[in-house]
Amino acid sequence: VQLQASGGGLVQAGGSLRLSCAASGQTLSNYRMAWFRQAPGKERAFVAAIRWSGGSTSYADSVKGRFTISKESAKKTMYLQMNSLKPEDTAVYYCAAQSGLIASMVSRDDLYTYWGQGTLVTVSS
Repeated sequence: VQLQASGGGLVQAGGSLRLSCAASGQTLSNYRMAWFRQAPGKERAFVAAIRWSGGSTSYADSVKGRFTISKESAKKTMYLQMNSLKPEDTAVYYCAAQSGLIASMVSRDDLYTYWGQGTLVTVSS
């Protein structure tokens, strides 16, 4: 599976951005896909995940109510709609994919095999 992330940029606090992650290669029916982020000087952190088949989702507490993860199966593309952005959301955002991952493990970045290249989101105050 190859992943291509896009959509990052500079936005003012309170603004919105939508990230995209286009997948290519094998079918995603048994996959979970996720967004992680890495802020300067910090470890990579879980943001949100979605099960490709069925669409169940999970979120980090820090983004609940502000971010929405979704997918468009026909385009094999995952999205992250980010609203009410805060300066602390500034980070490089990565998309990831893994087959056979159970729900309780979706936040563990060490379990994901496939990664996109990252897209930078900068939120100014």
